[in-house]
Parts: sequence; C-alpha cells; structure tokens
Amino acid sequence: MARGAPARVLLADDHDVVRQGFRLVLGSQPDIEVVGEAPNGREAIEQARRLRPDLVLMDVTMPVMGGLEATRRIKAEMPGVCVLVFTSHEEPEYLLGAIEAGAAGYVLKGAPVSRLIGAIRRALGGDSPLDQELAARLIRGLSEKKAGDARRGEPARASSAPRPLAESLTRREVEVLGLMAQGHTNPQIARELVIARPTAKTHVERVIRKLGVSDRTQAVVRAIDLGLVGTRPS
Repeated sequence: MARGAPARVLLADDHDVVRQGFRLVLGSQPDIEVVGEAPNGREAIEQARRLRPDLVLMDVTMPVMGGLEATRRIKAEMPGVCVLVFTSHEEPEYLLGAIEAGAAGYVLKGAPVSRLIGAIRRALGGDSPLDQELAARLIRGLSEKKAGDARRGEPARASSAPRPLAESLTRREVEVLGLMAQGHTNPQIARELVIARPTAKTHVERVIRKLGVSDRTQAVVRAIDLGLVGTRPS
C-alpha cells in the first residue's frame, strides 16, 4: 500500500445485499477503497490474484468454497494480503481454525459499523483485531496443538512449513515477539520494555517484515511454527 493511498479492500460474501452495504459503508471512508467483490471463496482467490488488495473481508460460509479454505489458499499464495474473517462464531476453537488458516482476526456479524471499520484499520496497521485475552488463549491453544502434533509425530502441513527468515531477528525483536505472543498491545510492549511507543511500534513492524507475514497475529503463528517463541500463562 503506497503511503497516503487508500487501503484496497476486497469483499467476499455470498449475499449481494451484504456486499452492497459494505461497499457503501466502506466507500464513505477516505482511507478505504473497495476494489472488488466475490460471491464465493473460489472467486475471492481469483479476484485477490488479479487485484492484489491490501485486505480481504472474508465471510466464512459461502458456496463453491468456504471462507476458511479460501483464506488458507490466499495466504499460502499471497502472504502479504491481509484477511479479516467475518463470522457469527465466537467459540475459541472455531476462531483458532481461522487463525491457523491465516486470518489476522475476525469481526462478528452484527457488530456496529464503527467496530468493523476499526478492525479493518487495525488489521491494515499490523495490529490484531482480536480481544487481547481471546488472542492470548487462541495463540496458546495453537502452541499446545502444535506441541501435541509433534509428540504424536504428525507431519506439519505444507502451507505451514518453515521458510527462511528474510533477516535474523535481533535480541530486542525476539523480546518483542515474545510479548506479542502473550497478546500484548504496542503500548503494553512499550511499558514492559521501558521504551517509547513509537519505538515499540517500529520493533513490531520489523518483526512482521522479517517473518514475511502481513500482521502481528500471523507473526506469532509463524514464530510458533519456527520454534522462536512459546507461550506462558499470563
């Protein structure tokens, strides 16, 4: 996304009325541009390839291909594209599946418009549109699941196979990553490490870039895949 340019958003939902409503709402925001629509997961993948949006707002239940599988394929092929899942499910186990698929976070159907727009902006800014406590539970659950798979000798999915880092993380960035894994926000990271908030934000952005992902949620997921961090109870 070019500095100062509106964020390019792709809408994926099988209901025409819902997409039209989102287009009207999001199109009224000066920093957001709706560049395309898709009525199912397969079309969402094709549109993402063609349009290269900054973010896909992805419904979960769609015909032809569901939102979670579409998310998994988009993130495997286009890891820089952020995906925000739009769902009616709040159960941690269900949301864990969305995070494993590559989603940056979720927005509940029926949430106020202001919350939807805020979640989109947070995701585009590299933040996680997840409640902090829920984020920590989800990430801890993912870490425990991967540890259990390893004990059972189950192979990792091809999509989550570790890739080499673009650059090695510094000691400070590893500290920041550990706090991200606990669900800490940038201000909390700044307080914990006794650094300025802009400095904390810069560290988070560098971690995301070096791990080759689009947001902090997936940075932690990748770090768990690579064995760079574990989680501990807060």
